[in-house]
Amino acid sequence: MALFSSVDSPDDPRVAPYRDIKERDLVGREGRFIAEGEVVLAVLARASRHRCLSVLIDGRRLDKLRPILADLAEETPVYVAGQEVVDAIAGFHLHRGILALGETATDLTPEALLARAPERAVVLSLHGLSNHDNLGGLFRNAAAFGAHAVLLDPTCADPLYRKAIRVSVGAALRVPFARWREGEDVTAALERHGFQPLALSPSGDRTLAELPPPARTAVLLGTEGPGLPPDLLRRAATVRIPMAQGWDSLNVAVTAGIVLHHLQSALRT
Repeated sequence: MALFSSVDSPDDPRVAPYRDIKERDLVGREGRFIAEGEVVLAVLARASRHRCLSVLIDGRRLDKLRPILADLAEETPVYVAGQEVVDAIAGFHLHRGILALGETATDLTPEALLARAPERAVVLSLHGLSNHDNLGGLFRNAAAFGAHAVLLDPTCADPLYRKAIRVSVGAALRVPFARWREGEDVTAALERHGFQPLALSPSGDRTLAELPPPARTAVLLGTEGPGLPPDLLRRAATVRIPMAQGWDSLNVAVTAGIVLHHLQSALRT
């Protein structure tokens, strides 16, 4: 079972990884990440790809969290402190009162994820997405609609950034993801594994409703505004979502939800 101990000072060396969270978020954590909140902790406690290294909680939350903490690996440290101490450690008021330190497994590659995809599958390939709210929303949709994986280009934000995990409601810890290498031929790699690249664009050649979904589809999504790189648009089937007159764009996470629902509904029929 987990090992519980009290923390009475923000300077306690055992909780050093939790100190000044916002500042550390900006420089990265070298294979480690901070998870925040009860729902996310529950996902991390049961995660297969990631490992919970320790937990820091406000003591008033302890009784409610015991069922979740029981799922932690044996002898995982659980540090219990008062709200003021937790806030002093984090560097801001942590109204949820729950933090966990996680460690991600060895990075997967897009090739490995595509190779192990089932016969009928949908993946997301994201390009230029630097907004953590959007990234979290995309992972939440990917989990809700059963996407096999999320693939990110080198410019995309980190799905394991604390805010991205929180917005995803823990989905960033559940949906496998990998990064394309700089200069990698994304279209060729997808097609090599039997995935049809499907690029979302306001000027797409056909509407989403007209699309007969392939058994294996890779949904390509770009940042709001610039959209996808021209090379990807030229080499993929392009699709648009019709909208009211005078409006041609949606939030990228909303777009992903609509497309994934359409594709997965068609695959189930």
